[in-house]
Order: sequence, then C-alpha cells, then structure tokens
Amino acid sequence: MPRYDATTAECHVFTFKEGMLSAIAHDLRIRVARFTIDIDAATGAIEARLSADSLRVDCAMKDGREDHGALRDGHKREIEDNIASNVLHVRKHPEIVFRSTKVEGGGLQDAGDERRIDGALSLHGKDRPLRATARRHDDRWVAEVELHQPDFGIKPYSALLGTLKIRANVRVRISVPAGAE
Repeated sequence: MPRYDATTAECHVFTFKEGMLSAIAHDLRIRVARFTIDIDAATGAIEARLSADSLRVDCAMKDGREDHGALRDGHKREIEDNIASNVLHVRKHPEIVFRSTKVEGGGLQDAGDERRIDGALSLHGKDRPLRATARRHDDRWVAEVELHQPDFGIKPYSALLGTLKIRANVRVRISVPAGAE
C-alpha cells in the first residue's frame, strides 16, 4: 500500500480575498506541512489524514502567480496563527480526514489519465460527502476540489467590520506521484 507524505506529495489550500478593502489584502497559497495519504493498490481506496495545525503560508498570489515578496515572515506567522486559532480551531479539531468510498477508472497505480473519487471529508467536526477528479499530469496525479467553508461550520475570516474578508470557497489541490512506489 503506497503511503505519501509531505516529502513525496503536496497539499495546498488557496484562499481568495474579497470586500471593500481587498486591494490591501492578498490571495494566498497555503501548504499543508504534515499529512499522510494511503492508497490501497488493490482496491484504489484512499485515506488522507492532515494535521490542521500544520498549515503554512507559502506565498501571496497575484493574478494567479506566486508573489513571494508580498508578505514578511512575521505576517505569514500571524496569518498561520489566525487560521489555527480563529478559523480551524485546531485544539478542538486537530485532524482533517478524507476516506474514499468509490474510485472510478481504476486505482491511481493503473493505466489511464483520470479517476473520479467519491468519499467523505471530516473537517472542523463535520462530515460531508466529497467528489473530486484526479487527473494525470506527467508523472503526478493532481486532484483539485473547491470547499465551501460554511458547509463545515467554518466562518470565513473577516476583519475591519467585514470590509476585508476571505471568500467562503477555498480551493484544495493535492498532488501525488503516479505509478507504484
């Protein structure tokens, strides 16, 4: 059974700003620093476990491109602390878990360029069904899904009386090596 973690796979969360003062804010790419993804080679079943307290701000994004100079390290840490304490409440909800219930198109180790993955995501104390499509890009499988934070009881970040806020929808992108390990 292949197991992937942050040394072999990637998990990123993308947040998007909105509100009257959005011009002074940043869209963000946030890396999940601690996780495991287990894939049963025989059945294609997937289980992913992510540490909610391991989200790290990689960089700001501007017009879909990385903007590494936009945030100082101190500001990144402040955002990370805010995510952990005020958005995800990691002391109460330390782990995020996804378990597949069905993988169509074969396992990630099989031939072909696309898999439909159905399962359940447990986030912030709520379990919700989740469907994603994984596509093969060169030597990696990439799945991207949009999550609506309020569906999981998460109140999107808001400041300055709501004139600066994060959109309710965030995008999660996971990438794992293609082929058997």
